[in-house]
Amino acid sequence: MTIFYVVQHGEKERLPGDPGLTDLGRWQADRTAVWLGRAGVIAVFSSPMRRARETADAIASVISAPVREDPRLRKRMNWDGSQSFEDFLIEWAASARDRHFVPQAGDTSWQAGERFRSFLRDVPVELGVVAVCTHGGVTVDLLRSLAGDQALAPQLLEGIPPCAITTLQDQVVLDIASVSHLQ
Repeated sequence: MTIFYVVQHGEKERLPGDPGLTDLGRWQADRTAVWLGRAGVIAVFSSPMRRARETADAIASVISAPVREDPRLRKRMNWDGSQSFEDFLIEWAASARDRHFVPQAGDTSWQAGERFRSFLRDVPVELGVVAVCTHGGVTVDLLRSLAGDQALAPQLLEGIPPCAITTLQDQVVLDIASVSHLQ
């Protein structure tokens, strides 16, 4: 049995491409890291994107473990500035409504959820309790695949709060987007 603490990265800078965390985002990551250390996390996996990696680095420093990057934890779609932000948001909304919508750049919601699911299946069971630093959209895509749309609060389709923790036991959803550790 594996417990996964799926962590939305901390608050990021509002820039296209691969921005890092804000000062608040670093504080959120540090606070989350302390909580996860107390929860017995022994391994950390991360999306290769900077904001997720910075969040993972905070956790890794608390538990004294290396960060393992996995490209399957990347975003479904990432605004890189090649299109207007408004056009990006239109595509994002379309991909949230229709899980098979193919955006100009990125994966369908269904593909992203299955990509994340394949990551979960491949994590060695002997790790036991792991942190997975990733992005809100792909976390929602995973939750839609595991539990169905009816299990999600409608506001989650619009975004998961920074450093929120979703808890899974293997592929069973135990808790969604908790931020109690930040209070």
